[in-house]
Amino acid sequence: MKIKRAVIKGTNWALAGLIGLLGFTNCDDVKYGREEYGTPTADYTVKGAVVDKKTGKPIPGIRVAYSPDGAMLMYGVTPTPYKEKASVTTNAKGEYKLTEKSSFEEILPVYVSDIDGDQNGLYRDTVLTVNFKDAVRSGKPQGWYVGEYTVNMDVELTEWEGNE
Repeated sequence: MKIKRAVIKGTNWALAGLIGLLGFTNCDDVKYGREEYGTPTADYTVKGAVVDKKTGKPIPGIRVAYSPDGAMLMYGVTPTPYKEKASVTTNAKGEYKLTEKSSFEEILPVYVSDIDGDQNGLYRDTVLTVNFKDAVRSGKPQGWYVGEYTVNMDVELTEWEGNE
């Protein structure tokens, strides 16, 4: 019995000495900065105007969104849980400003669709790929928030023809 106890004590002393030699430290080492656990987020803003491709006139009542109206199907399956993303409607001058706080991404799809029926004419929906790599960065980074990225993008929509 005493031999077993001596072996356990010896093992404990050896492990404590090994841990002491390896020099384990905490996460507040000034040399490497403070460790944080999370996901970086930013405000992604796309702004501009939506105009008729032929006439160049602004189009009010157009929906600009980071997500389509319904859930996007992937391989015929609706993702769960589905989270609706930010959307805005163009004003009387056809202007929009769309902002979404999201995890850090360089490329986001923007969906542009005519939701007011034939009130201002019928226009084809389109999907834009917005690259935030060269976006204007503003806002003060704080913790995992890295600021706001803004891209100016004017959109030209094509009107539906009567024979289509």
